[in-house]
Amino acid sequence: MILATLSPPPAAVTSPLQARPHPWRWVSGAVLLLGLAWLGTVLARSPGLQWSVVAQYLGSRTILLGLWATLWLTCVSILLGFALGTGLAMARLSRNPVLQGAAWVYIWFFRSVPLLVLILFAFNIAYLVPQISIGLSGRAPLLSMATNDLLTPMGAALLALVLHEAAYAAEVVRGGILAVDQGQFEAAMALGLSPRATMTRIILPQAMRAIIPAAGNQLIGLLKGTSMVSVIAVGDLLYSAQSVYSRTFQVVPLLIVVTIWYVACTSLLSLGQYYIERHFAQGALRQLRPMAWQRLRARFGPASVEA
Repeated sequence: MILATLSPPPAAVTSPLQARPHPWRWVSGAVLLLGLAWLGTVLARSPGLQWSVVAQYLGSRTILLGLWATLWLTCVSILLGFALGTGLAMARLSRNPVLQGAAWVYIWFFRSVPLLVLILFAFNIAYLVPQISIGLSGRAPLLSMATNDLLTPMGAALLALVLHEAAYAAEVVRGGILAVDQGQFEAAMALGLSPRATMTRIILPQAMRAIIPAAGNQLIGLLKGTSMVSVIAVGDLLYSAQSVYSRTFQVVPLLIVVTIWYVACTSLLSLGQYYIERHFAQGALRQLRPMAWQRLRARFGPASVEA
């Protein structure tokens, strides 16, 4: 009898796979870095940008007050807008045809009207309703006030932003709910959960993975969209810069100040959105994608880092 012996596989088979080199990636990256360095040098040396003026007004009290107004408008509008939008989304998904129709008409109308036009309408609402009265019909009103006294420019701006944001937030929430598999609804019904418990404990936590990216995009768009309230003399970031350069005639440096603050705020919001998305992706992905600093440490560090 001849016994066959197993020989070890060739060394070429057992050796680890080698990554294919991509030199053009490094070339394109170097060209991009050189281009950015050239652009930064040109901007730094340009006398028309007046960086000394930018440094002077970047942390000035007028600009910081305008920045605070912009952030306040953004936070309040996004919270009230998504609260109203969630209710509109539930109305569109309900079986009541009246609620469905009313929610559809609201979303259709406020997505059709430009935000700037809506702000101007809210600011001039006293033309349509000059007096606001509360009381019973046929009797003297219990409370009566002029609309202009009740609705200040800041109130008009907030009203327009909330109404506009709610229409888009409703579609964001509705799209996230529809992204959840139908089997999740059926499983919740089989367990005997109420519709409210099904929505709050089963559906919405899973829908957040689809809601967060679109909601973050809406938040960043709203932050920049608040600049439109400057047309009704609300002291936001842009209006504060306009009030300065209308006296000093230093238009470009003040616009650079506004740009720097908007870029800083949107960068922080994007960073927060990134971490929130990673949090809600933990139950959907077996392994989270490594972050940028983890990839750099894995490539150039002493040991690889797992996500």
